[in-house]
Amino acid sequence: MAKRCERLGTSAAARSALRDAEAVLFDCDGVLWRGEAAIPGAAEALGRLAGAGKQLCYVTNNSSRTRQAYVEKLQRLGFPPAETRQVFGSAYCAARYLSHALPAGGAAYVLGGAALSAELEAVGVAHLGTGPAPEPGSANFGSRAPLDPSVRAVLVGYDEHFSYGKLCLALRYLMRDGCLLVGTNRDNRLPLEGGSAVPGTGCLVKAVETAAEREAFIIGKPSRYIFECVGKEFNIDPARTIMVGDRLDTDILMGNNCGLTTLLTLTGVSTLEEVKGHLESDCPERRKLVPDYYVDSIADLLPTLQD
Repeated sequence: MAKRCERLGTSAAARSALRDAEAVLFDCDGVLWRGEAAIPGAAEALGRLAGAGKQLCYVTNNSSRTRQAYVEKLQRLGFPPAETRQVFGSAYCAARYLSHALPAGGAAYVLGGAALSAELEAVGVAHLGTGPAPEPGSANFGSRAPLDPSVRAVLVGYDEHFSYGKLCLALRYLMRDGCLLVGTNRDNRLPLEGGSAVPGTGCLVKAVETAAEREAFIIGKPSRYIFECVGKEFNIDPARTIMVGDRLDTDILMGNNCGLTTLLTLTGVSTLEEVKGHLESDCPERRKLVPDYYVDSIADLLPTLQD
C-alpha cells in the first residue's frame, strides 16, 4: 500500500496505530529534544506510551555519544527511566558488528572519538587511531607510519581530528586483502540552531570510500542493520512497530525499508514541502521517503493517548 503522509490526529485510525503497536522507536535530536531543551510535551507523551506497556527504544546515528550518555540525558530532561539496552547508537551498533565480523585477534583502525572508542572497548574490540593524528613530517605521519599487523577493519565515525594523515593510514590498511570498511552513518550535514550546519560523518565516510575505491558497510539509518540490532535485542514484530523521526532520508527511509509504520515529526530537519515533492514524484526511490503519518510535534500524540 502506498504511503500517504496523513496527519496523525485523534481519528480511529490514529488510535488503532498506537493501540496495536508493541514498540515505538525514536530518533532523538530534533524529535525528543533540541540541544539541551526537551521538546515541550515530549517527555509526557513518552511517559504515557511507557505506561501503556509500549517498548520504547532510542535509535540514533550519532556516534559521538555512548549509550550511557543517552540514558543520562533522557533522565536529565525528564523522560521515562531508560536502560542502556534500549539505546541503539551507531557507535554501539558498529562495535557490535565488528565484534562478530572481525577474525580472532583482529583489530580496527578507527577514525572517531572517545565515545566510539568506549563502545568498542565495552564489547572487547581491539582498536587504535582515535585522537589527534601525528603531525605532518613526523616519522608516524600517515604515509610513513608503521602499520599494525592486527588491523583487519577501518571504522569511520564522527572524528573532529580527521586529517590527511589519517586518510592516508586508512587507505594503507584498506589495501590489505580482506580489510573491512565500515561507516557509522552517511549523514552529510549536522544542523545547528539558527539554520546553520556543520559537516557530518557522511563526508568523512565518502572521503575514505573515494580513496579506497569501494563502498563502506553502513551501520546507521537508513541501513537495515541498526534495526536488526533492535529486533535481536527485543524480538519485536516490524508490523507492530512505529519509527518516529524528523529526517526523511534516514528515520523514515529506514522504517519504510524495514516494514515499520513511520511517523514524521516536524520539529527537526524535514518539512511537509519535501514530503509533498516526494508524493508527487513518479520515482520509486523518492516514494520510499514518504511516511505513513506526520505530527507537528511529539506532543500531538497526547490527545490520542488520553484513554
